[in-house]
Amino acid sequence: MGVSAQPRVAIVRLGCARNDVDADELEGRLASDGFAVASEDESPDVVLVNTCGFIAAAKKDSIDAILVAADADARVVVSGCLAERYGSALAAELPEAAAVLSFDDYPHIGERLRAVLAGESLTAHEPRDRRHLLPISPIDRGSGSSTAPGHAPLKRRVYAPAMAVKLASGCDRRCTFCAIPAFRGAFVSRRPEHIIGEVAELVEQGVREVHLVSENSTSYGKDLGDIRMLERLLPKLGQVPGLVRVRVQYLQPAEIRPGLVEVIAGTRGVASYFDLSFQHASARILRRMRRFGGTDDFLALLDRIRGLDPEAGVRTNVIVGFPGEDEADLAELEEFLTAARLDAVGVFGYSDEEGTEAVGLDGHISQQEVQDRVSRVSALVDDLMAHRGGERVGQAVEVIVEGEDDEGAYGHAAHQGADDGRTVLSGAHEVGDVVRATIEESHGPDLVAVP
Repeated sequence: MGVSAQPRVAIVRLGCARNDVDADELEGRLASDGFAVASEDESPDVVLVNTCGFIAAAKKDSIDAILVAADADARVVVSGCLAERYGSALAAELPEAAAVLSFDDYPHIGERLRAVLAGESLTAHEPRDRRHLLPISPIDRGSGSSTAPGHAPLKRRVYAPAMAVKLASGCDRRCTFCAIPAFRGAFVSRRPEHIIGEVAELVEQGVREVHLVSENSTSYGKDLGDIRMLERLLPKLGQVPGLVRVRVQYLQPAEIRPGLVEVIAGTRGVASYFDLSFQHASARILRRMRRFGGTDDFLALLDRIRGLDPEAGVRTNVIVGFPGEDEADLAELEEFLTAARLDAVGVFGYSDEEGTEAVGLDGHISQQEVQDRVSRVSALVDDLMAHRGGERVGQAVEVIVEGEDDEGAYGHAAHQGADDGRTVLSGAHEVGDVVRATIEESHGPDLVAVP
């Protein structure tokens, strides 16, 4: 296979918004090191598959993407969470991959890909517990820049009017079902000035909304000695010239503070949107998950939010079929979801993740029963979201246009996260437009609005 003078790389993006920011960083590093990002009609010299390794379905999607990439006339390099988590074992199982890289390879990504293109064999790493390491150096601007000597400052390519920005990396919580701390490392916050600088740079290039992401955004600042740092950061971001709104994702209900609720619900330029990771409503099951709260606590939190802003958006994820979950626990979850009036709910069935405490818990439920419970709760959630969407008819919303398809121009209102449905607008609009509109129809979480 011949390699062009300026090697072309295609990046396959998988997983969550945090992983997407990592892909942006990899792309920025490669661009600064002389690589060109291949367009859809160009054949790349190397395909970088940035994988997800969170749950079984995500792992399968990542493996499938690697195999699809291997069918192209290009070298395939694997990065991301699946590569970090399994390393040499993944390399042994996937001879189609020319290299399996660790987070430690990210600062040297150009060097690694050039070695692969030169036909060198890179030894995959042995997985290790990263609980006390920051796996990825964030793209920082201004003082304390992480740019390597001799390289131009890293720039993220702007490809959408709404983009994610990292608050932090890693997680210090020890939920029994989650392996993320083992391969993502301890929670490490980025400096506020670096975040503000990156947001300002993105806005200068046309971004209208930023999503602040991390494994647990309510922990932001605790390692810097200020657990209320997010409350102070958000109003500053809301004042960045040209930024329409900033949205916070991944909030831990047990850690959310009244002051943070007030800032999110009542600050101009901050989306009144609460991405609350409830996971369940039964206090007994939550304790087995090493989480806190329960139905009464969660409903009280929702009352506090809606007391400040009745139109606030709220979404969550729940896990059903966790070891020990009985009919009473499941019924309590259903009762909570019915009372909560959430805009979006992701329903996931429990599956064992190697290395987690939950694997050793008693009361495991058969996978068939888990799937039956997923179907049962998902059907309820579909009905509840349809009802909640109907409650939004007649409300005024501000929509940032993100694209256009056969249905028309579409985007998201302040109460809608990127994966929580969308709002379709009547009339002609350009990507990046900010349109004030009134909701006229609802189709579950998807809405139709008229300017």
